[in-house]
Amino acid sequence: MTDIKEKIFKNIIQVLMVLTLSILVFLFYFLIREAMPLFDYCKISDFLFGTEWMPVSFGNELKFGIWYFILGTTYVSFIAIIFGLIFSTGIALFITFSLNEKLQKYIFAILDLISAIPSVVFGFFGLQVFSPIFFKMGVKTGNCVLLAGIVLTIMILPFMINSLCMTFFKLKKKYLIAASNLGIDKWYIIASIIIPESIKSIVLSTILANCRAMGETMAVMMVVGNAKVFPHLLGKGETIASLIALEMGTAIKNSPHYHALYAAGVVLLILTFVINQVVRIIGRDSE
Repeated sequence: MTDIKEKIFKNIIQVLMVLTLSILVFLFYFLIREAMPLFDYCKISDFLFGTEWMPVSFGNELKFGIWYFILGTTYVSFIAIIFGLIFSTGIALFITFSLNEKLQKYIFAILDLISAIPSVVFGFFGLQVFSPIFFKMGVKTGNCVLLAGIVLTIMILPFMINSLCMTFFKLKKKYLIAASNLGIDKWYIIASIIIPESIKSIVLSTILANCRAMGETMAVMMVVGNAKVFPHLLGKGETIASLIALEMGTAIKNSPHYHALYAAGVVLLILTFVINQVVRIIGRDSE
């Protein structure tokens, strides 16, 4: 009876895996199909490395260059991942090794609540709390790439902290009791054994958080400035996800503008995949 249940469960998992892969392949095919007609109007190199975005002619030549959007997406995501990695590792270590079980339960409950907050709320929080601070610092309108990165950091922190805490708890049970019996300092064990052992988990958390960061739309769109210019840390910028969200509703179906937005979506997918692979390789080399 047990063997039959295992076979049924295994078959169900295989069917779900094939179905998931089929959906991903279909999604990618659909995006490619809708994007390809764009290149009857412009070259791939002009699309990827062009700096002018003119989707409506008004008597002028149509131009579809997304280089600034690629830079904006990468810039904002990089800021969020760096800040998120630093803060999540420190907070996860503090929760795991410095707090008692009662406080840990409260902290995890708060993190779960934060994870459930809609992204638009984070956008409003950034506008009302951080944007005035940046405005007083001399940033025009208060919106900038750095602010978008900070808001995105707050959004991905709960996921990264939860993920790292699970790893640290396992390693704590594995090493810390034996170390304390031997009289070895707790923080020496953490620095010399537990953190190096957690590299794989840290890399995995970073990859998954990067997927969330690069695809985030609403919160980033509200605080990044949405200007089609070269992104600077304290200047405005725009991400690919924001571009698609802002303009898809006004794009005429089967127009060059419409196909350009789908092509931008393909670039976003490829960009996410490439950055994730780079992070994975870096993590593998650091083991």
